[in-house]
Amino acid sequence: MEAKNNGKCSTAYPMNGGDGPYSYANNSIFQRILIDCTKEIISMSILEKLEITPSKSFWIADLGCSIGPNTFYAVKTLIESLKLKYQTNSSKLLPQFQVFFNDHTSNDFNMLFKSLPEDRGYYAAGVPGSFYGRIFPDASLHLVHSSFTLHWLSQVPKEVNDKSSLAWNKGRVYYSNSKNDDQVIKAYKNQHEKDMTMFLKARAQEIVFGGLMMLIVLGIPNGIHHSESGGNKSFELIGSCLNDMVQKGIVSEEKVDSFNIPIYLMSPQEFEKSVNENGSFSIERLDVLPHVKVINGVGLNSHQITFCMRSTLGELIKQHFGEEIIDKLFDLYLQKVEEIHPTSIIESLKTLNFLAVLKRNN
Repeated sequence: MEAKNNGKCSTAYPMNGGDGPYSYANNSIFQRILIDCTKEIISMSILEKLEITPSKSFWIADLGCSIGPNTFYAVKTLIESLKLKYQTNSSKLLPQFQVFFNDHTSNDFNMLFKSLPEDRGYYAAGVPGSFYGRIFPDASLHLVHSSFTLHWLSQVPKEVNDKSSLAWNKGRVYYSNSKNDDQVIKAYKNQHEKDMTMFLKARAQEIVFGGLMMLIVLGIPNGIHHSESGGNKSFELIGSCLNDMVQKGIVSEEKVDSFNIPIYLMSPQEFEKSVNENGSFSIERLDVLPHVKVINGVGLNSHQITFCMRSTLGELIKQHFGEEIIDKLFDLYLQKVEEIHPTSIIESLKTLNFLAVLKRNN
């Protein structure tokens, strides 16, 4: 039974837990802004596309929920839209809404549930396990949401850590600035395609016919080379800092050679290809979201960029190199960001955030 493999088909890359200055909870406002941008589209899609049948319960899942608060903002929109949907359909009784918050077992679920909204209008439960495998029973979910998760690979491509492979990514931590550029990109792309196949296959089994899946994806525009993709400058700086630490004898060269960031940014075309190959979903909408360069009217400064990077990659780096290098690494990262100026990083990010609304076909 596939459920026995829950959480074992994917490596965990948890965000920084807790509520401290480097926590993901306090450094994910960019994601929250884009989640807010999707509210109208999500509400309209639920009203127009979701098929509902009389039932006492309605099951919702947020995949890759992390520790909040963004997952709660997203779920609030879903619940409000569903209530309006049922009212529009002249349903006398609302079903009981059950929301499942899913992430890896290493996620800080304690922090997540400590901050659950009190007046939320739904029952809440945590479901541990990788969404690259089965985590729910057959045809049990009516609505699935996930934001800023599918760029994380289930694992680092094996070839990039294989010294005998043409894709060995020696001295670099990402695919965008590799000497063996095309081979490394190919390895990352192949891993991503395998992951998307597993993700869509699992969801096709778990979502009821007529149900919806809403995915906010961090990607790249169609037609640009991956060397131009968003995040390059930020990830290159991480690699530069690690190589500086090799020169200072703080970390070993071998450790750096075996470290690669497991992130791949797909284009809308790549996304559509994966969905079409799966065949179980129709793409009801695919909307490009605004490009956020400022927060509360002010551009990101070097400390915000560094804190954001630390909240996202800190645990991953700690797993590989140990906790003792984290402060030194990000102090050095901050210095480098200040040297090149934060605006140069923001302007270099050729990212494309898009919302995809998928419907489970009959």
